[in-house]
Amino acid sequence: MTPQRSWHSRVVSRLTSALDGLAPEDVLAESWMSVTLDERNRLEPDVLVSRAAVDPDRTGYVPTEVLLVVEVVSPESECRDRGVKVRKYAEAGIPHYWIVEEEEESRAAVHVYELDQVTSSYAPAGIFRGVLERPVPFPIFIDLSRAAD
Repeated sequence: MTPQRSWHSRVVSRLTSALDGLAPEDVLAESWMSVTLDERNRLEPDVLVSRAAVDPDRTGYVPTEVLLVVEVVSPESECRDRGVKVRKYAEAGIPHYWIVEEEEESRAAVHVYELDQVTSSYAPAGIFRGVLERPVPFPIFIDLSRAAD
């Protein structure tokens, strides 16, 4: 794993904290936990939201436990986050996928995708700047203007 820029680390930390604070009691948000897709594919999103029991010894999740994965794009992860991971997470049936991009003045833009069950691929659900407000996978309201402060 290559060292991450400070912007990336701050966004991951703040999104994890915000999502964990908004999540219902039976849902938790964590950073850098893996998702085992099959015997040969184990991905590690920047943020993962799951409906799984807390287990301090856990090192990963299976797709049926995962509600949302978030990737914060870095120059070295751009192709994987926008291509390979999008396809693999969708094929695994993970319902929600977010890609966070850095824009001017270090502001965050969140590209939100929802799984289309018919095609097993993600459909765009919006690009959010300033405020991210979504009704799924649970009510979410995040002030993005402070995501990297």
